[in-house]
Amino acid sequence: MPRAQESQQLALVVDDDPAGRKVVHRYLRALGLSVLEASDASSALRQLSEITPALICLDVTLPELSGFALCEQIRNTAHLQQTPVLMMSSRTLPEHRALAEEVGATSYLTRPFKLAEFSQEVRLLLHPKSNGVP
Repeated sequence: MPRAQESQQLALVVDDDPAGRKVVHRYLRALGLSVLEASDASSALRQLSEITPALICLDVTLPELSGFALCEQIRNTAHLQQTPVLMMSSRTLPEHRALAEEVGATSYLTRPFKLAEFSQEVRLLLHPKSNGVP
């Protein structure tokens, strides 16, 4: 199974909204990550069958299969079980955050978010032992 190169970490952004994908893509590139994109769960699963990214940024609202259901599938895939999953949503109710945790999301970020907030969260996910310091 091919893996992401160690020299530059790879992130997968799964979001059906092109504008949302573009923002997250730009933020991740600013942090030095290579970025792949998917607009739906089936496209994401195809890509994830071939790669093991360092991070998956996953929108909650996707066509056909929700981000929650996709996260659950990711957690049931052997080579992805330890991959951090950052769920992103405009849904702010505590039960949404609880459901994200229940299906295995590593973190939940409420939209809209600023670059500083997103960057801090990504650093914490990629470097948990160093408190986000590269």
